[in-house]
Amino acid sequence: MFNNTLGNLGNDATSDCSNNPGKYSERSWKQVVIDDTTLRDGEQSAGIAFTVEEKLAIAQGLAAAGVPELEIGIPAMGAEEQEIMRAIVELKLPLNLLGWCRLVDGDLAAAKNTGVAMVDLSVPVSDQQIRHKLGRKRKEVLKEIKRLVPKALDAGFEVCLGCEDASRADLNFVQTVMETAQHAGARRIRFADTVGIMEPFSVADIFRTLRAGSDLELEMHAHNDFGLASANTMAAVYGGATHINTTVNGLGERAGNAPLEEAVVALRHLYQVDTGVDSGRLMALSEMVQRASGREISWQKSVVGEGVFTHEAGIHVDGLLKDPRNYQGLDPAELGRSHSLVLGKHSGGRMIRNCYAELDIELQGWQVEALLQKVRAFTSEHKRVPEHSELHGFYHMLCELESWALRPGVSKAPIAEGGLA
Repeated sequence: MFNNTLGNLGNDATSDCSNNPGKYSERSWKQVVIDDTTLRDGEQSAGIAFTVEEKLAIAQGLAAAGVPELEIGIPAMGAEEQEIMRAIVELKLPLNLLGWCRLVDGDLAAAKNTGVAMVDLSVPVSDQQIRHKLGRKRKEVLKEIKRLVPKALDAGFEVCLGCEDASRADLNFVQTVMETAQHAGARRIRFADTVGIMEPFSVADIFRTLRAGSDLELEMHAHNDFGLASANTMAAVYGGATHINTTVNGLGERAGNAPLEEAVVALRHLYQVDTGVDSGRLMALSEMVQRASGREISWQKSVVGEGVFTHEAGIHVDGLLKDPRNYQGLDPAELGRSHSLVLGKHSGGRMIRNCYAELDIELQGWQVEALLQKVRAFTSEHKRVPEHSELHGFYHMLCELESWALRPGVSKAPIAEGGLA
């Protein structure tokens, strides 16, 4: 593969989002806290099971990157899960650790064996799940909140009250749940779009309403079933969320959760919100989680995909070579990456000249068009870009044809027209 890489672009080539028309100015931003749930909801993705060593390494990687909170497991899964959670706690990482529990006595008792400082006590708040999952009524949910939140506090935990299926719940009831949880001693509410049905405009409106009625910490838990997890997470912050859930590479149930890497760079560049996470470590985290999960990300996966900073189209390549800011929204140097220029079907004359110049070959004008035609035919047939050796082969073939064409009585026109077999 021929791959021409643009190096460090320097200060003059950094992304400029300062004039972003979507920049939010209605309130003074505070630092948004990322509560990453790769080790809980991420591992719940069907078919994924991290080893102890992988969980410890992921936790250490997230801590090194500056992620301030991790949800590290489900105590009710049993002694093995509790032991792994204790092992993570014993690393004494500089962050807050949570365990995920149902709002039931048994789960709370199991959490006592883990050493975590905080629990998410999760309970359905939609009528659908209250009636058809729990077989209960709203007033019974409120009663359990009043009973178990203080019990968790007495056990030494800080409490986040997780509102499961909040996106399908009556908003008035969600507010009642919040009030009940706050009076019981909870410090945070998690608004869970459990089945991933929300869209950003309604998310922003809901969080504005919740923020106006409470000073509790508000956490957004988004799922990606309609491809809107990141957008919904941004909208929640826009509306007043103080905390957000993410997973590395967007792992999670069904279509996954909001990807950590997207949240970090989008908040920084589109909203000028610093999460405290070092974006230079996002690639290493992504690769670690890919290996541990066995789930490779898409070539075009935003932020961390192999192809995100790869360019082929002639107009784009020409613009990048003139000034990277012509076609750059996010500076790859922030992620420890660089632009990659690839020769292919949509390349132009400037790119093919550059490619051959790196092979110490200076092309004549008529050779450029002939070689472009050959490269286009090759990539259409083989569905890949040519290797260095193949580019050399095209050139030598062209030179042989040129030599033949220079014989008396032989026309050069077929070569100039791209007649390279």
